[in-house]
Amino acid sequence: MTETTVNNNETKISNTAGKWLGWLAIIFGVIAFFWQPIWTGITGIVLGVIGLFSPQRTLNIVGIIVAAIALLVGIV
Repeated sequence: MTETTVNNNETKISNTAGKWLGWLAIIFGVIAFFWQPIWTGITGIVLGVIGLFSPQRTLNIVGIIVAAIALLVGIV
């Protein structure tokens, strides 16, 4: 193993953790449509951004989009 391979494995989040972060971001985004849109929307966005460091990028991008839309709707 080279040094770069070891460093790349240390910085990535596991596949399971990425799925959990993505689903939690989506759940917080959906909850933000009905209750506390600012706080739950921001929480969903943060969880999705953290999850972008995992192999589950698409799921986390969907979570970020849902939370961002709920945050914008809640602000307006």
